[in-house]
Amino acid sequence: MTIIAGVKIPSDKNILYALTSIHGIGIKTSKKILDELGIQKKIKVKELTEEQISIIFQEVKKYLVEGALRMEVALNIKRLKEIGSDRGAHHHRGLPVRGQKTRNNAKTAKKKRKKIVYKTNKKISNSNKNVKKER
Repeated sequence: MTIIAGVKIPSDKNILYALTSIHGIGIKTSKKILDELGIQKKIKVKELTEEQISIIFQEVKKYLVEGALRMEVALNIKRLKEIGSDRGAHHHRGLPVRGQKTRNNAKTAKKKRKKIVYKTNKKISNSNKNVKKER
């Protein structure tokens, strides 16, 4: 398997579709990269030479992909929440963000979700045990 931008690229696929396994690169961007480099779209990844792989790697580095892209999206959502916009409030509540109606639809988005409890090493004091219940 070939590794580009920290992602293992499947060697049995065409390079056009294999590049889409990198987060942030779709079909359109993959076509653009291959057209600029003059590499055939239907060639398999395992048939690429080391030189072609390094050229593709250098071209992919120009784009915002993987962790950097995920971080930028997360920061944008955090910014929307902090400024108190409607989109930020919808992100916070898990509702549809892009203008969809929520009066009748979005039932699954409105459902209460279970909160995930993370295990920590902190001890929880049970001060409520000593309190007598009044009836």
